Amino acid sequence: MPAFTASRLSSDNTLFPDRIEIDATNVTFYKGYVFGYQSTVIARNNVASVSIGSGILFADVVIESNGGKRIVASGFRKVDAREIIRLLT
Repeated sequence: MPAFTASRLSSDNTLFPDRIEIDATNVTFYKGYVFGYQSTVIARNNVASVSIGSGILFADVVIESNGGKRIVASGFRKVDAREIIRLLT
Protein backbone atom coordinates (compact mmCIF):
# COMPACT_ATOMS: atom_id res chain seq x y z
CA MET A 1 0.00 0.00 0.00
CA PRO A 2 1.78 3.17 -1.17
CA ALA A 3 1.54 6.17 1.12
CA PHE A 4 2.59 9.69 0.20
CA THR A 5 3.24 12.42 2.78
CA ALA A 6 3.49 16.10 1.93
CA SER A 7 6.67 17.99 2.71
CA ARG A 8 6.80 19.87 6.00
CA LEU A 9 8.55 22.70 4.14
CA SER A 10 5.41 23.48 2.13
CA SER A 11 2.76 25.91 3.32
CA ASP A 12 -0.01 24.56 5.59
CA ASN A 13 1.98 21.38 6.29
CA THR A 14 4.61 22.45 8.83
CA LEU A 15 2.99 20.72 11.81
CA PHE A 16 0.53 18.28 10.29
CA PRO A 17 1.39 17.30 6.70
CA ASP A 18 -1.25 15.99 4.30
CA ARG A 19 -1.09 12.26 3.59
CA ILE A 20 -2.56 10.10 0.81
CA GLU A 21 -2.70 6.30 1.02
CA ILE A 22 -3.62 4.20 -1.99
CA ASP A 23 -4.55 0.53 -1.72
CA ALA A 24 -6.28 -1.95 -4.00
CA THR A 25 -9.78 -0.64 -3.28
CA ASN A 26 -9.57 2.87 -1.75
CA VAL A 27 -7.82 6.22 -1.83
CA THR A 28 -7.61 7.69 1.69
CA PHE A 29 -6.68 11.31 2.41
CA TYR A 30 -5.65 12.39 5.92
CA LYS A 31 -5.61 16.03 7.00
CA GLY A 32 -4.06 16.45 10.45
CA TYR A 33 -5.19 18.94 13.09
CA VAL A 34 -4.07 19.80 16.61
CA PHE A 35 -6.57 17.31 18.02
CA GLY A 36 -6.82 14.35 15.68
CA TYR A 37 -7.30 14.27 11.93
CA GLN A 38 -9.97 14.24 9.25
CA SER A 39 -10.01 11.45 6.68
CA THR A 40 -11.73 11.23 3.32
CA VAL A 41 -12.09 7.90 1.53
CA ILE A 42 -12.88 7.46 -2.16
CA ALA A 43 -13.25 4.03 -3.74
CA ARG A 44 -10.73 3.62 -6.57
CA ASN A 45 -13.42 2.60 -9.03
CA ASN A 46 -15.22 5.92 -8.29
CA VAL A 47 -12.22 8.17 -9.06
CA ALA A 48 -13.36 10.45 -11.90
CA SER A 49 -10.27 12.60 -12.35
CA VAL A 50 -6.84 13.29 -10.92
CA SER A 51 -4.92 16.50 -11.60
CA ILE A 52 -1.77 18.29 -10.47
CA GLY A 53 -1.19 21.95 -9.82
CA SER A 54 2.56 22.40 -9.90
CA GLY A 55 4.60 25.19 -8.34
CA ILE A 56 8.33 25.79 -8.28
CA LEU A 57 9.12 23.19 -5.61
CA PHE A 58 5.92 21.38 -4.68
CA ALA A 59 2.72 20.16 -6.31
CA ASP A 60 -0.93 20.05 -5.27
CA VAL A 61 -2.97 16.94 -6.06
CA VAL A 62 -6.71 17.15 -6.75
CA ILE A 63 -8.72 13.91 -6.83
CA GLU A 64 -12.40 14.03 -7.74
CA SER A 65 -14.94 11.24 -7.49
CA ASN A 66 -18.02 10.39 -9.54
CA GLY A 67 -20.19 11.31 -6.55
CA GLY A 68 -18.79 14.82 -6.20
CA LYS A 69 -16.25 14.28 -3.41
CA ARG A 70 -13.09 16.28 -3.88
CA ILE A 71 -9.70 15.79 -2.25
CA VAL A 72 -7.27 18.70 -2.44
CA ALA A 73 -3.88 17.79 -0.96
CA SER A 74 -0.99 20.22 -1.10
CA GLY A 75 2.77 20.19 -0.68
CA PHE A 76 3.82 16.94 -2.36
CA ARG A 77 7.08 16.45 -4.19
CA LYS A 78 6.51 16.52 -7.94
CA VAL A 79 7.77 12.95 -8.27
CA ASP A 80 5.21 11.77 -5.69
CA ALA A 81 2.41 13.70 -7.40
CA ARG A 82 3.20 12.05 -10.75
CA GLU A 83 3.27 8.63 -9.04
CA ILE A 84 -0.17 9.28 -7.50
CA ILE A 85 -1.54 10.07 -10.97
CA ARG A 86 0.11 6.97 -12.42
CA LEU A 87 -1.45 4.75 -9.75
CA LEU A 88 -4.95 6.20 -10.12
CA THR A 89 -5.25 6.38 -13.90
